[in-house]
Amino acid sequence: MSEQTVSTTSRTGTNNLLRRDVRFLGNILGEVLVHQGGRELLDIVEGIREQSKSLRADFVPEQFQQFKDTIASLNPEIRHQVIRAFAIYFQLVNIAEQNHRIRRKRDYEVMAGEEVQRGSIESAIKDLKERGIAIEAVREILKDISLELIMTAHPTEATRRVVLDIHKRIAEDVMELDNPTLTYREREKLKDKLLNEVLILWQTDELRDRKPTVIDEVRNGLYYFDETLFDVLPSVYEELEHCLNKYYPDENWHVPDYLRFGSWIGGDRDGNPSVTAKVTWETLVLHRQLAIRKYEEQLHELMELLSFSTNLVEVTNELKNSIQRDREHVQLKCVELWRNTKEPYRVKLGFMLEKLANISNESLKGSPMRYNHPGEFREDILIIDRSLRHHYADYVSETYLAKLVRQVELFGFHLMTLDVRQHSQEHENAMAEILAKMHIVEDYAALSEEEKTGLLGKLLEDPRPLTSGHLDYSESTRECLDVFQTIYSAQQEFGTGCISSYLISMTEAASDMLEVMVLAKEVGLFRQEVDGTVSCTLQSVPLFETVDDLHAAPGIMKQLFELPVYRKATEARGNMHEIMLGYSDSNKDGGVVTANWELRVALNDITAAGNEYGVKLKFFHGRGGALGRGGMPLNRSILAQPPHTIGGGIKITEQGEVLSSRYSMQGIAYRSLEQATWALITAARLAKMPQEELAVDAQWEEIAKSISETALKKYQDLIFRDPDFLVFFKESTPLPEVGELNIGSRPSKRKNSDRFEDLRAIPWVFAWTQSRYLLPAWYAAGTALQQFVGGDSVKLETLREMYAGFPFFRTLIDNLQMALAKADLHISKEYAGMITDGTIRDRIFSQIEREYKLTSEMILSITGQVEILDNVPVIQESIRLRNPYVDPLSYLQVQLLTELRALRANDEDDQELLREVLLTINGIAAGLRNTG
Repeated sequence: MSEQTVSTTSRTGTNNLLRRDVRFLGNILGEVLVHQGGRELLDIVEGIREQSKSLRADFVPEQFQQFKDTIASLNPEIRHQVIRAFAIYFQLVNIAEQNHRIRRKRDYEVMAGEEVQRGSIESAIKDLKERGIAIEAVREILKDISLELIMTAHPTEATRRVVLDIHKRIAEDVMELDNPTLTYREREKLKDKLLNEVLILWQTDELRDRKPTVIDEVRNGLYYFDETLFDVLPSVYEELEHCLNKYYPDENWHVPDYLRFGSWIGGDRDGNPSVTAKVTWETLVLHRQLAIRKYEEQLHELMELLSFSTNLVEVTNELKNSIQRDREHVQLKCVELWRNTKEPYRVKLGFMLEKLANISNESLKGSPMRYNHPGEFREDILIIDRSLRHHYADYVSETYLAKLVRQVELFGFHLMTLDVRQHSQEHENAMAEILAKMHIVEDYAALSEEEKTGLLGKLLEDPRPLTSGHLDYSESTRECLDVFQTIYSAQQEFGTGCISSYLISMTEAASDMLEVMVLAKEVGLFRQEVDGTVSCTLQSVPLFETVDDLHAAPGIMKQLFELPVYRKATEARGNMHEIMLGYSDSNKDGGVVTANWELRVALNDITAAGNEYGVKLKFFHGRGGALGRGGMPLNRSILAQPPHTIGGGIKITEQGEVLSSRYSMQGIAYRSLEQATWALITAARLAKMPQEELAVDAQWEEIAKSISETALKKYQDLIFRDPDFLVFFKESTPLPEVGELNIGSRPSKRKNSDRFEDLRAIPWVFAWTQSRYLLPAWYAAGTALQQFVGGDSVKLETLREMYAGFPFFRTLIDNLQMALAKADLHISKEYAGMITDGTIRDRIFSQIEREYKLTSEMILSITGQVEILDNVPVIQESIRLRNPYVDPLSYLQVQLLTELRALRANDEDDQELLREVLLTINGIAAGLRNTG
């Protein structure tokens, strides 16, 4: 059976099951509505749903007015329940779709037999083998690939943790419906259980009554490690090694650690005064506690399993000697000694549990009573492993011990790396105060960039300290210094892997990087010895965010690499340098077309700068979940990079609702990471091809550049140069109210300012998505494409060739399609109706509407499609089916915002009305997904 046949057959069969699940859950919700609000509530919800569907199928103005009148006529109590009914329906649909993804993979594997699924790890390794890639080259590919996925607390996840727990239980129950062995009675009990869960969901408040604290956010991030990632990550490695052994059997494979997770949560202090040095330390303690608890769970499980008796088997002398050493040095206080000495593995595991329990005991530091390093723990596991293999219990070893060894290699005792981030201005302010107090420079901020870099370079080479405990510093400078001291102490306590990157927001010059290095030197994170050798355990990482910063980036890096002391610091870090590129602010600053182009140019130019100085670069891609912030599937985001730019590895942010959609269920987490591994190996193979084979037509590059330039002008004419635009944006979107949704500890603005420049990119995108414009994800593309074509059929054919043969251009066009499909200007017009000045409303909305139509027309001309998203019918259908259910929430939101703002204009307020607005925001977020 061909892969195409398998795929088609599988899709047809499983789609029926998806519809079954959606219908089943919808019916259960209907029963809950009747139980809670009577038949009247269900009839009202069903009536609104049918009207919405009918309008989508055939828009009739009279019916549309009737639909709006129905919504307007709802009394507040019923309206509140209607909003929740639609919002919870989307939660249930999302659960069904997530389950369906897992089902599709299983169904494919059942039907495919020996067929290998596209995008799987096996397909990547099979491809290498079939292309004749030698085993030495495979080793090189595995040595070179690296992916770090960094959790952030960016506030785009509108769902509470308790609601996610309910979702998980519902998902597990719905998956059980596929069990063919269920009896009639068991199915009825399962239905009753689901009815209870949906009832609990209905009676659980989906809104937070307060903003989460940073530690709340840390615990939310750790949830995904506890539930899925601690087990799923080793499984991905296991599958890769299995496939390597299958296709390259002459090697005993142990894959290097190429795939890891990290976090910003508890370390990202840019614009968030709640992230203090104390909070960062507490975060690291929580990381370690979870790692140790997970290891303890594993050891307890092994204690149950490893009941081997020396009456029947012979264990190694190495294990016996190890147990004897433990008897002499380890006093058991937390764990009871296993009394049956004939079961040595259980005895040994008891000592290991004691040593794990003692890790946090500072008084035992350096003592054999505790594990002082993950390597000691790993060695104890390997002692057991070797002994098991000695008496031919290798199946047990490979099934249980191999996974634990990999977990220790991946997570150590620090679980994951924590990145620290701060705004460049904070470092300059601290440096100015420190230098003034030491009478080195009275006004550091007034120095030229050349003077700053010269001074900072000398300070780095000078072994004398700049700070003193006898001097008083301002609160902000003291906190800045405390952060560096905390990083140093953390590296001593948790290992240097716990924090190794210090990210600098709004990096605009080399001095921004050097300031961090000088502050690091103050606490011993950077040291230059008398003989000139340098040790450096913290790297300053620039975050280039705006279009201007991207232009300046190659020059900044060259300037730093020219500085001898900085080159030494880079050499001390293995001649590897991390650089972060911001997708959100570059998009907000220049629009989607220009941001994508400028990011590509920056990737190429910065890579060339690194190559010039023999420095490998690890690019950190600050992608959001939404299309307007660079969001796309994980595997596509990897393949979107020019292959020659991934040599030093890739980091990618994973944030907000992306975390729950990708990592809340083991099957989906595994598939996502499997596809990422496939993409990494594929990209690494492409990177090793001769450059001439990968070269893009130079004319296409020039065309893309000219399109970007036109798009930039069109975008900035509206966003920056239209004096009425900010009024239009604030009044025709729920931007002010989004700030009242308690979904993040961080403020929505960097400063207490109404300037556009100070608005964060997340609420910028979130608000446009709520109002169904999705403007940041497509605006200005149509004009740019049309101006290039100019009615010339030859130029249009060139764009079609670029779509077929230029990966950058194809990704751009396909992302534009996705944004256009999710946008709905008919509904956006309702939001525009909230603008008080009709002249502003009509002028700017008509401009946006014209651009939307033009962009759609140009996309269809280039792709040759009849409708937007014809190239991805599954997503096209999903959006088509969701819209009639999202629409009522949008119309309700407009009505509620209008009422609430009218009250507030008269210095009145209504908390229940605000609550309803926030419920619609939650519901629309669930319906559209990837909203921020």
